[in-house]
Amino acid sequence: MDDRYLKRAGMDYWNHVDCEVVDNWEELLRRLAETATPTRQFWFLTKFARKLAWEAIFQKGDVLVFGSETRGLPEELRIANAETCLKLPMRETVRSLNLASTANTILYEAIRQFGGQV
Repeated sequence: MDDRYLKRAGMDYWNHVDCEVVDNWEELLRRLAETATPTRQFWFLTKFARKLAWEAIFQKGDVLVFGSETRGLPEELRIANAETCLKLPMRETVRSLNLASTANTILYEAIRQFGGQV
């Protein structure tokens, strides 16, 4: 979060962002459990999913989980959460969409479902 390029990319938006860096998956789950809601759903984004992103019904408070740009999500997470894995449609000849494009598309689909209200 100290990278100057990251700070520049967010420029005028950082004062509107509530973010927190955690060391590992278990710590993230622990912190999210503290603010859990009965309807909170975890959605795992992976090119290996069977369900398209627009088949999901997003709700405020849901968690979008993305893997790294180069490796994606760990296989054990994909297997354990197969029913809530989502993907964007891609042509077979296309290697993949980059992480930023994928995150942007999924986030805006969720916002669209909220009626444009964040």
